Amino acid sequence: MTPFGVLMPTTPLNLGVLISGGGRTLLNLHERILAGTLPAKIAVVVCSRAAARGVQRARDRGLNVQVVDRAGLAPKEFQDRITAAVAGVDLVCMAGFLSLWRFPEEFVGRVMNIHPALLPDFGGSGMFGHRVHEAVLAAGRSESGCTVHFCDNQYDHGPIILQRRVPVLPGDSAESLAARVFEQECLAYPLAIEWFAAGRLRLQGGKVSII
Repeated sequence: MTPFGVLMPTTPLNLGVLISGGGRTLLNLHERILAGTLPAKIAVVVCSRAAARGVQRARDRGLNVQVVDRAGLAPKEFQDRITAAVAGVDLVCMAGFLSLWRFPEEFVGRVMNIHPALLPDFGGSGMFGHRVHEAVLAAGRSESGCTVHFCDNQYDHGPIILQRRVPVLPGDSAESLAARVFEQECLAYPLAIEWFAAGRLRLQGGKVSII
């Protein structure tokens, strides 16, 4: 760990990406890596559901995929298998990962998540996918967006790195709002990873500053 409270990795950054569904966020990161705009490589993809579409999508792109299926595993075994799968990576990126991974101390400051709302609102257990956007609409909010944050051992909780905002438009559905938010997710997550790779994120006292 550096004086700034984050790991100073080698280049390119070795990523472990955790998914549970279709893997759209994973594909966005992979495409940016291939385009040379994200200084990283995906060392491993870990999926919590064997039947998830993202498993085949990742394999089709030649990525190393490990399935740690939540079903049928005791909680501690599930946690331990994820920890083993991402051992040695510089940064773990949750990308639509729906289970709570209680990671050990050595991963503090090295696990990121992106959430499709402006945390701390509309987060927590069960708040994923269109449920989030439906909740934003039901609350009558005039704006939404996405949040990239360092993780702790709670759902959708931990020091915020950055947020990007979008308006909630008259007549929006959960689907139309989700599409607008996802456009911003595709920009926000790579940017946060770039900052991490450059050693620009300072994590102290439960807050993040960008240097």
